[in-house]
Amino acid sequence: MTWLVTGGAGYIGSHVVRALGDAGLHSIVVDDLSTGREQFVPSGVPFVRGSILDGDLLMRTIDAHDVTGVIHVAGYKYAGVSVSRPLHTYEQNVTGTAILLAAMQDRGVDRIVFSSSAAVYGTPLTDLVTEDTPKDPQSPYGESKLIGEWLLRDQAVAQGLRHTSLRYFNVVGTGEGGVFDVSPHNLFPLVFEALLDGRTPRINGNDYPTPDGTNVRDYIHVADLAVSHVAAARRLDAGEPVEAAYNLGSGDGASVGDIMRTIADVTGIRFTPEIGPRREGDPARIVAGGELAARDLDWRMRHSLRDMVSSAWEARRA
Repeated sequence: MTWLVTGGAGYIGSHVVRALGDAGLHSIVVDDLSTGREQFVPSGVPFVRGSILDGDLLMRTIDAHDVTGVIHVAGYKYAGVSVSRPLHTYEQNVTGTAILLAAMQDRGVDRIVFSSSAAVYGTPLTDLVTEDTPKDPQSPYGESKLIGEWLLRDQAVAQGLRHTSLRYFNVVGTGEGGVFDVSPHNLFPLVFEALLDGRTPRINGNDYPTPDGTNVRDYIHVADLAVSHVAAARRLDAGEPVEAAYNLGSGDGASVGDIMRTIADVTGIRFTPEIGPRREGDPARIVAGGELAARDLDWRMRHSLRDMVSSAWEARRA
């Protein structure tokens, strides 16, 4: 029994692969290395370089490694850039998911854990997001993730697919030395690169109705996230009931100002961030509850904000 992890050479996917190994579960990685790095794949885990758009490759991989389930992490993840690259985003995230599901159906693989996103909610009007919060994606990326969830739902009706989708918010930190977030658009990499280059990090607005005037967001540690992927896979393997989707959130969040102060403390680099204008449509606070995931998927916040920052900083400098 083996779990195929698409995108398993990426920042999040490689942590999922490690968590599977720690739980005694076998895995195989398929990744086109467009954003992943082969050195992120743990030693001893089979790696196939290729795209989820290649259905024949997926079927050969399923056959060769006795794949019984899929954890689907691969995809185009840059929400802001997706606005200017909608066709690419839909090809990678919608067409790619459809091709993957077709390969699974052809080979009789009937269980999947899907990497979804908080972007399916868009800009919610509530301070605490639950799984029932109305979906209103505001980028091709968010729309593509919601369509991915619909594809799983419809394939379940048509073919009995067993599935669940995990909606994450802001994933940070590292659970393994040398593996770090390589995104050029996420907060931690942006701040770290600025500090390493001798530049001053920038905050977009400090006049929000929050305790320190900066946005409050939900930051979760990537290793905690990976544990819940394994728990979801195990429930599917055991035939235990799962929700169609779970939020993985802290329930309280942290402000951008908190992040900046913690980074300054951890790195020892004292700085006062530059203050830019608010980004249009940026809400003051988005935080998710994680009660359902805590009930079913061993979800909990095992790491403090300082843990998140210090592990990410150490990995970036390794």
